[in-house]
Parts: sequence; C-alpha cells; structure tokens
Amino acid sequence: MAKEYSGSAKHHHRLEAKNRLTWILGVSFLCILFYVLGAWQRTSTPTTSQFDAYTRVGCDSNLTASDNGNAAVVHPSSTNLDFASHHQVVPHSSKTATQFPPCDMSFSEYTPCQDKARGRKFDRNMLKYRERHCPTKKELLRCLIPAPPHYKTPFKWPKSRDYAWYSNIPHRELSIEKAIQNWIQVEGDLFRFPGGGTMFPRGADAYIDSISKLIPLTDGTIRTAVDTGCGVASFGAYLLNRNILTMSFAPRDTHEAQVQFALERGVPAMIGIMGSQRLPYPARAFDLAHCSRCLIPWQKYDGLYLAEVDRILRPGGYWVLSGPPIHWKKFWRGWERTQEDLKQEQDAIEAVAKRLCWKKVIEKNDLLVWQKPINHIECIESKVLKTRRICKSDDPDTAWYRNLEACVIPLPEVSSSDDVAGGAIEKWPERAYAVPPRISRGSTPGITAAKFKEDNELWKERVAHYKRIISPLPTGRYRNIMDMNAHLGGFAAAMLNYPVWVMNVVPANTDHNTLGVIFERGFIGTYQDWCEAFSTYPRTYDLIHASGLFTMYQDRCDITYILLEMDRILRPEGTVIFRDTVELLVKIKSIADGMRWKSQIMDHESGPFNPEKILVAVKTYWTGEATQKQS
Repeated sequence: MAKEYSGSAKHHHRLEAKNRLTWILGVSFLCILFYVLGAWQRTSTPTTSQFDAYTRVGCDSNLTASDNGNAAVVHPSSTNLDFASHHQVVPHSSKTATQFPPCDMSFSEYTPCQDKARGRKFDRNMLKYRERHCPTKKELLRCLIPAPPHYKTPFKWPKSRDYAWYSNIPHRELSIEKAIQNWIQVEGDLFRFPGGGTMFPRGADAYIDSISKLIPLTDGTIRTAVDTGCGVASFGAYLLNRNILTMSFAPRDTHEAQVQFALERGVPAMIGIMGSQRLPYPARAFDLAHCSRCLIPWQKYDGLYLAEVDRILRPGGYWVLSGPPIHWKKFWRGWERTQEDLKQEQDAIEAVAKRLCWKKVIEKNDLLVWQKPINHIECIESKVLKTRRICKSDDPDTAWYRNLEACVIPLPEVSSSDDVAGGAIEKWPERAYAVPPRISRGSTPGITAAKFKEDNELWKERVAHYKRIISPLPTGRYRNIMDMNAHLGGFAAAMLNYPVWVMNVVPANTDHNTLGVIFERGFIGTYQDWCEAFSTYPRTYDLIHASGLFTMYQDRCDITYILLEMDRILRPEGTVIFRDTVELLVKIKSIADGMRWKSQIMDHESGPFNPEKILVAVKTYWTGEATQKQS
C-alpha cells in the first residue's frame, strides 16, 4: 500500500506542475495579445470625430496672432509617449528650456553667409566679396531673427506670384529703379509683380513664348532650368505654367532683396553669384540655362563662366542669352555702347561657345540660343574640343567651395555618336518616377533600381501620414518647402500632387552624393553644409523637412545653431517635421521650446515599436515690434 500511495503522490505533483505551467503560459499569451491590441488602437488612423478635437499649435495668449489665422493644425494620432517608462529619457518642459531672446530689429533681414559688412573684407576681384563668407563660431548669433512689424502670412499660390504684402519686405527701391521695366510696383499696402524684366518689360509670358518658338518648352523635354541673375524671378515664375522648374539665383547686391521678393512670391530662388567658385549644383543638372542681361562677363577669364554653365548643363541642353551684345547691329544705340565694343564682346562669347563644342542654334531679334552636344565623340574627333582643354578632375559633381576651372568637364563615355552621355532621361512627367540613369548605370554606389522604387513607395506612405497629422498640407497653406536631407528626392516626388515646390538639399559632407539623381528626376536642389547658414533670406520657407539630419550632424557641430538657422528661414506659423531617434528628438524639442516653437513627439507611422519617431513643430507668430512692447 505504501508503494501505491507514493506513486499516486508523484503523479499528483506532476499534474499540479503541468497545470501551473499551462496557467502561466495562458496568462502570458493574454498579456501579449492585449498589449498588441492596445498598441494597434493607439496608432490607428483617427476618425472624423477625433479630428474635431484638434490641437492648434502656435497660439500662446501672450503672443500676437497673425491676421490670416493660418497656423498649422496638428492632429495627434496617439497619446503622448510615456518616455520615462519606455525610453529612460524625459522631455524638458518649456519652463526649464533655455529661452532664446529676439535679435535686434537690425537683423530682420540678416543673411549670415552673405553679410555685407563681412563681405567688404574680401577681394573684389571676380566678385569674391559677394560669395559665401560665413561667420566664425564666435560671431554666431544665439538669438531669434525677428519678423518686421505687421508681418502677414504671404498669399497662397498662385495669387502670390502677382502680389505680396509690403509690410513683409518693406523695400520700394526696385519699384523706383526698375519702374520702366515693370519688375515690381507698389499699390497701397501691396507689391504687385506685373511680370516684367530688364529684357521683357511687356511681360515674361510673351518673352517665353518667343523662346518657345526656337526651342521645345512645352513637350516635357525641358524640365529643369537655371536663371543666372534672376531679378525678382519672373522668368522662373512664368515657366511654371509650362511645367518647367527653375532655379533662380542672384547676389545680395544693390538690387535690394530681389531674391527675397522671388521667394515671397512662391518662386524657387537662392542667393548666389558667378564668382570664383562653382555653383552648388552637380554636373549635367539643367535642361536649360538662361541669362537676360545678367551682367555676367561671359567672355572674360578664358571663358571660365561659360565652362561652368557647360558643367551644369545636361547633354543636349540649351543656353539662351538675351540682351547686350546680341544682335548689336540693330540695338546698339539703345545700349549706350559703341558698335566696336559690342561686336568684340559677341565675337568673344561665340569663340568660347565654339571651344566648348556648342552648336549655335539660332539668333533672332535679341535672342541667341546655343545647344550643348549630347556627347563628345565628334567634338574630339574633329579636334574642335582640344584635349588640353579637357579637365583632369575626377568628380564633376563636386561643387561645395570648389574653385572654377577654365576647362571642359569630360562627358561620360558612349559607344556611339548617337548615344546621350550619361544616359537619356524621360520627358516630364514620366521622369519623376523613372529610374534615373545615374542609378540604372550603377554610378550611384549602394543604390539599385529596386531600392529606388522601394524608396518611392516608402515616401508615398510617409507623406500620406503627414497629410493625416498636419491639416493644412493639402490646402495650399504651404508653398515653399525644404527637404534638408533629400537623399533620392522621394519626399519631393510624393509632394507632386500639392501646389508646392521643394528645395532638395543634399549635405555636402555626406558619403552619398545623390543630388545628380534628384535633378535627373526633374527636381531641383543644392548642396549645403548644415554647420553653416543657408543662402537665403529670413522667413522664406513654409515647411521644413528633416529626416535623419540630426543623426548625421550631432557629432559635427552644435545642433542648437542648426535649429536657430531653421528658425531664421522658417516663416511665422511655418511647420517643421523631424524624423530621428527618440533621444535626439527629445533634445531637439527641449531647444525648440526655447525658440517659441510649439512641438509634439509622435509615434512612427508604422507604430510604437519603430525606434524612429516624428516631431512636428510650429513656429509661433511674433514680430520685433510685439517683442519690444512686451519687454
């Protein structure tokens, strides 16, 4: 009996252990199930009723509200993250964040790297004093650039093309100096842009129509253009009607605020100059280059400036020149120059164009059009292009603080004289999503056609998510957008359905130079080192996108100055979207709280398990005048 009892006890203990294990596993399964369901509910798309309870960001009661009431509205798709328990980091409250004071009103139009006072210290030869000369670390400002008193939200596109508020850019000099040329007119509290220019006082539309009769402007062959010495960018503004995206640039010179006017109109533009350095664009970037009495001495310095146009012009691209000295026999009396002087200048320009192996397409009225060859085979065989004039540099895309060279950038090799060097590209709009030649030919390391297509789909999903969490995105509230770390241009491509344009920035010190890919897609952009200021005026962008940028720069320079630069170029009530690690976003939010920004950290669109998070911030409305009254 004892043996039978002993055996029953062992059997009983085994059953009890088995039941306990089953209970533990069951409870664990239920815990995991309910956790996943809860996470899924938190990240699901908000319903219409949830949208009604939105949070308006940027409306402190002690700050002056803008007249238009167009502050961004952020719809949080989840509750605030529990950083203390999940991430071991706690967001600093605005009470403990360092508060940045406003700068003096004299800095309202401050452009750090094109500061006139600093520029006077540099050589005037080749206009070097008007190139980028950035402040030293000791000269960097730790204050917020104030908007002018009575600043108003710019008009929505397309009205902004023709009108701007006088109070936003209180300069009437151009309306007086360029009155006959119809650049700009003052009408009460508004500026009106009639569309005129130095060589087209009757309007850019008619001028562009005359060019369209000479080269194809409407069939999608020409998509990207560069306008050197752009004025208020009316040429680029009216090319948008033809689906041509123009990078307009001009220096900060005696024509006060011309680039600022262009951006206020919602037209792409940068501060820039043909000086001693390459333009900040890759090789073979533009389908069209244009100069309308831009005062650039094309014939000087052994053709240095035309060689730079040749570098950035795509094979088969066009260069259009209007104004002196073109067709000088007919127009010389109105130009107040001698016939001999004008003839000598035009002969010199044509000689340089011939050395570049450009084809003179047509000279009609005051227009002269050249075309770059699609490859260099016949140019070299005919010895028009001298071997000694071919550049020996290894990377034609390098353009950040790179000195100009009076030589011809060699085009990629081809097997036939009918082949386009570097590969043919699709017409617009197909080229936006077609695999760019730089990728299909393997000249962009690490990027394949499959990765390119995957990146496009990724950004379609992300922009769809932005549309859900930022209500003004589809309404036209935003016009000028900057992508600070553009990679392949997927963000810009996903924004094509909105009335916006995107300045695609590729960091100059990145290991992956993808700006050439972006241009091959039919978008525009520039190189930039974000440890320095961008070449633009304050308050020129409505929305700034920064994906992974601070991971890239956190060990290169103080990210506080990057954020202060973002504040400088962001318009009041403009929006910033950050994507980065939660630790960096918490640090960014802490700094942003001291910059009069209202911000919120949100989960990644895929859910809370993704380590990348999103921070949406809105710059509050305030002006220098309001700040002075408060103090």
